[in-house]
Amino acid sequence: MRITGRTRLAGIMGWPVSHSRSPALHNFWLGEYGIDGVYVPLPVRPEQLRQALRALPALGFRGCNLTIPHKEAALSIVDRVDPLARRIGAVNTVIVAPDGALEGRNTDAFGFRENLNDCAPDWDPAAGGAVVFGAGGAARAVVAALIEARVPEIRLVNRTIGRAEILARDLAVPHGRVSAHPWAARDALLDGAGLLVNTTSLGMTGAPELEIDLSQLPTDAVVVDIVYVPLNTPLLVAARQRGHRTVDGLGMLLHQGRPGFEAWFGTPARVTRELRAAVLTTLVAR
Repeated sequence: MRITGRTRLAGIMGWPVSHSRSPALHNFWLGEYGIDGVYVPLPVRPEQLRQALRALPALGFRGCNLTIPHKEAALSIVDRVDPLARRIGAVNTVIVAPDGALEGRNTDAFGFRENLNDCAPDWDPAAGGAVVFGAGGAARAVVAALIEARVPEIRLVNRTIGRAEILARDLAVPHGRVSAHPWAARDALLDGAGLLVNTTSLGMTGAPELEIDLSQLPTDAVVVDIVYVPLNTPLLVAARQRGHRTVDGLGMLLHQGRPGFEAWFGTPARVTRELRAAVLTTLVAR
């Protein structure tokens, strides 16, 4: 990494932000492509988000990523919000325009789709419905990606059904069906599905395990868990034992960074085995 008077700056705002792997991701790319740039963690309290975002142009930043708890709050702070971010209801990438205006985007749907394409390239969106566990911001991005892929039916399952109903209503489209279901129905809803996606924290290190009976899920269905700590969640282990193709959550993290990197540093970025290994090292180290 080279630091000069012309170094291009970007970073990630969150509170806390020390857990983020985005600095490892973007600084790997900066080193790989020999770019005079740096990507830094920016711990920003919720009440200071507006001030911090508005300071980006004056400080010479090209933009930043946003993580918890800032993604929703940024919608009312940035000057422009792209249509997908507006539909999802969250901003995870901010671009500073040449005139200093702030543009908010959401690249989580892109990251989910690209990761799925990489790991299960023969998955057919039309082959069966999708079951999505969770109704938070990540679920919104996943559902938006599945709608774009024209999955004919999306069944949302959440521990609080009211949140699933809100998500289903907000993202409803004419060419597909998004329905909300109670948590107790999760096993039965797997019948006939072509894709299962866990967007909850269940199965994450330190969180309770996701309790699920996969016996009704067709064996040719793809199982995705966006959790990446641990990389091999109990859900993915159980799915592989039944013969399912599985997709872990690390690839979504890596791919979602690509659009922001290109916008800030002017170079398209690739997700490679070397990048994955470098970021995996940070997972093992913590």
